Order: sequence, then C-alpha cells, then structure tokens
Amino acid sequence: MNRVSITMLIAMASFSAWAEESKKGLSTDAELGFLSTSGNTESTSIVGKINAKHELTKWRNQYILRTLYKKNEVSNGDDNVNGKETNTTAHENFASVQADYKINEKHRGIFVYGSYEDDRFSGFEYQGTLALGYSDRLFDTPKSHLDYSVGPGLSFDKTEARYDGMGLILDASETNEAFVVRLAGTYLYQISETAKFTQTLSSDIAVNQDDNSKTNTESALTAKILNKLAVKASYTIQYNSVIANNSEHTDTQTTITLVYSF
Repeated sequence: MNRVSITMLIAMASFSAWAEESKKGLSTDAELGFLSTSGNTESTSIVGKINAKHELTKWRNQYILRTLYKKNEVSNGDDNVNGKETNTTAHENFASVQADYKINEKHRGIFVYGSYEDDRFSGFEYQGTLALGYSDRLFDTPKSHLDYSVGPGLSFDKTEARYDGMGLILDASETNEAFVVRLAGTYLYQISETAKFTQTLSSDIAVNQDDNSKTNTESALTAKILNKLAVKASYTIQYNSVIANNSEHTDTQTTITLVYSF
C-alpha cells in the first residue's frame, strides 16, 4: 500500500459526493489555535483543523484536515555565540475522508474510509488506513446522540530510518501492512443552546497482536461567542501499541481554539 492508493480512495469518495445532482448543504467547522511565549524560553505553537460534512441524497460524507506545528527556542549553553537554538518539537499533518452510502433516510449506511498521517516525531514516515463497513446511530434523544461505524480494513505505515552520529544506518526504514478492525464513534451532548460536549473515538485494531493498533480520542467542550464563532477546549490522546525508534506509546494534547462555522 502506498500514497497513491490512499489518494485514489480519497478522490473516489470525494467524486461520489460531487457527482450527485442534489444541492443539499455543506457545513464546515474551521479551527485555529496559536500560542507564542517569549523570555528565557521562546516557543510557538500552531494547531489547525477543518471538519467538513456534506449531506446529499444518497451519500453522507465527512472530510477532516488537521495540522500541528510547534517549535522551541532554548539556551544551548554557549555564551560566546548566540546562546540559543531553535528546535521543532512537533510537526503533524493528517487527512481523512469517510463516505457513507445511505441505506435508509435516517443514519444507517455502508461506509468507505481512508486516512493518511505524516507525523515527523512519531517514528513513522507515514501511517494510513483503508476500511469498509457498517455505520448507524445507536441512540438519538433531543439533547444527545451517538453515531458509530465498524468494519474490516487495512493499515499501512513506513518507519523512519535511524542513523548514528557518523551518518551510518542503525535501523533501516520498513514498510508494514496489517489487517485491522476499525471502530469509530462520535457522541454529542447539547448542554445548552450555546454549549455542547463532544467525545470522539477511532481505533484501528490489528488482527495480529504483533502488528500496530492505533487509537485516537478527543474530548471537547465548545461554547458559542457569536452566531458563527465559538471557542473550543479539547483534550486528545493518540496511542500506538507498536512504536518505532524508541518513541512513546501515548501522545496527549490540550488545546484551546477558535472555531468558525459556515
């Protein structure tokens, strides 16, 4: 499995949306967070996310783009030169698309899903998933609902090569593929007219326990400031059961972002 395959899947799913003559709406949430500190330690952090949903006659589609960038400027202990050096400590780009073919007029459907992630500090050059399965809404009340999807899939990744101080290879990069079961869910609770809580979870569980299983969760509280503008506080967890190049199994992130809906 390679980058061309995932690009083709995303293009095919996107085409299914735009090929329909239906003129039902496209709703988009665009998030942006920025943090800069100065003084003894200088740092810059930028997080952005686009979550677009397209509701059509026969298809229900969701597109997600996410980016994270962070750099720190710290003292290097050398008073004779600049005395500071800048290090990039996080750089992640993620894209996914899920297209649900509607079985009925409510929420039942057959989905196709594709994702691609490039995280420079995960020990992987890239990670991705292709999956196909069943989607539905487990329950629906005036204030809350829970959507889920489940189905078989294929995950793929490429580990980064490791080098010693002389530039010699310690560990060569490896390309891996694994059969997985994809489980995903989104829970929403409407606290008030202007505030809501959301919980998302997606897990690609490897059939073979020696292969990598990956889980992502996000807990978020969103409150409207103006008609289309809101502030969002979120806590995310990313977990890999198999790690590369002595990376950590778990990454966590706490962010506050502005959300513009259109």
